Amino acid sequence: MSLDADETIPLPDEFATRFDQGFRPPCQLYVVSPPAIVLADFVEAAKAAFDGGPVAAFQLRLKDVADDDVLRACEALLPVCAAADVAFLLNDRADLAAKAGVDGVHLGQSDGSIAEARKLLGAGSTIGRTCHDSRHLAMEAGEQGADYVAFGAFYDTTTKPSHYRPTPPILGWWTTLSQLPCVAIGGIFPEYAAPLVAAGADFIAVVRAGWDHPAGPGAGVAAFAEALATPRG
Repeated sequence: MSLDADETIPLPDEFATRFDQGFRPPCQLYVVSPPAIVLADFVEAAKAAFDGGPVAAFQLRLKDVADDDVLRACEALLPVCAAADVAFLLNDRADLAAKAGVDGVHLGQSDGSIAEARKLLGAGSTIGRTCHDSRHLAMEAGEQGADYVAFGAFYDTTTKPSHYRPTPPILGWWTTLSQLPCVAIGGIFPEYAAPLVAAGADFIAVVRAGWDHPAGPGAGVAAFAEALATPRG
């Protein structure tokens, strides 16, 4: 039976508990920018977010923005990320990521090949791939040299509306067969995060839960601390 055919068979909730997953580092936070920002204000918001607690990675995701504006945002935000020891990834554009000198790129399914991105960015860069709810796409990404795979949207989201709805067992499935990290994304707020961590997510990606927190982005980051400490399995 092909993997494509296997995808029609739902994964049981207890799938990952059948296997010894070995050691994996604790789940970490991956913060994604809103699709539009006011740069001066956002630089301060990013500083506040990174002061709120550990953040492993930041993704700049700007839509319908001129290349020069993206590069200008990278220039302003790179030192903020470096000071907080946060990896800086750019969404979609490997060419701009190379020009900006950021740590890597996150590629959607229509954003070019992983191999071409690797040529532009080099062996030391981080390349992630959106895999929606597909085990097949995740396996392809791993075979093609991605450094992580991202599944989502797990919950309803207005940031990047999606009809894909993976369920938590796909995270456990992935961690039983691959050492590559997996990212859970899509409408994740602190009260929804624990089941995804328990299922096997290596990173929880957040947008509105961080930036739109009523007490500010630092509080938004801090609010995930308990969920991130959830035991796996």
